[in-house]
Amino acid sequence: MFNRSGRTGNYAYTVSRVKAKKAQLLKEEDYNKMLQLSVPEISRYISETGYQKEVVDLASRYEGINLVEHATYANMAKVFGSILGSSQGELKTMVAAYLERWDIWNLKVILRGKSYGLDVESIKDDLVPAGSLKMEDLDKLVSLDSNEDMLTNYARMVGIPQHDIVNAYKNTDNGVGEVEDFLDKYYYIRLLSSINPTSRPGRMFQDYVRTEIDAKNLETILKLKAEGVYGEIVMKYMIPGGKEIDKRVATQLANSETIAAVVNDSAQLQFSEFVKPLVEDDRVLIRDVVHEMKKYEIAQAKKFAHMYPLSVVPVIDYMIHKEIEVNNIRTVARGIESGLDKDIIKGLLVI
Repeated sequence: MFNRSGRTGNYAYTVSRVKAKKAQLLKEEDYNKMLQLSVPEISRYISETGYQKEVVDLASRYEGINLVEHATYANMAKVFGSILGSSQGELKTMVAAYLERWDIWNLKVILRGKSYGLDVESIKDDLVPAGSLKMEDLDKLVSLDSNEDMLTNYARMVGIPQHDIVNAYKNTDNGVGEVEDFLDKYYYIRLLSSINPTSRPGRMFQDYVRTEIDAKNLETILKLKAEGVYGEIVMKYMIPGGKEIDKRVATQLANSETIAAVVNDSAQLQFSEFVKPLVEDDRVLIRDVVHEMKKYEIAQAKKFAHMYPLSVVPVIDYMIHKEIEVNNIRTVARGIESGLDKDIIKGLLVI
């Protein structure tokens, strides 16, 4: 587990940095402008709004949509690494725990890439070193031949028991899928354990993380429901520690007969106001529910950040918005490239 430092951390310095960075994030009018551009023009536009170094550095290797995607991820990795590197004490512990999601994302990319027979360079091309593991660590993982060796080395790098992750892989017929499920659950266990709940800001951050777990579990329930999966099989994939979706509520939702019924049965939960309008339609799309839940998570983080300006919450709030910016840019570029209607693309953005 992450060890909480006795030092509280350099909150004032780090928060002032991320506050300045947040003011520079793209606004709705920026996305409206990008919707009128071609993909090469979008590359030029983002190079003028904070992504210049990455666009210039990568222009010799990529073009078009690939340049946009690699430049935005490279910029995000750099920004997150800078925040983590400058944080101290318990603040650093919590930021590192939060960013471990990118270490896990990269491990999944490596495992899946190996299982699909991709070459090393193709796998490395999709890695985003935005967590605690640097590119040299990820290079080492990619160079290993067996999944067991990769998992053992990853466990040693991030400080989790090696036998837990290896057993998750070995004791199932669906090795990679099972270990991904294990990693998702273990991530939130470690993140919650990194938070000191004795302070009000700490409890607020804890509440935010537990709300995010609720959102993940609801998304899982909906996706499995769409595949005709019910009951105890669904419960197997639930992440423990949610704020409102405990075992009882999760069981109720898992046994709901339709996607619309799941959303209806969520009416007693705090986030219901965000997803309730979707039930009024005859056909509930999982994408729309996930989209609205993301808006709820953002609203929660924003509210807590205003309430506790000298805490970890504004730092996490900025990182959430930075990741959303990157995803929005990529969504616009992909939509333009595929010829999607501009109103449809705009509806996919989280603003």
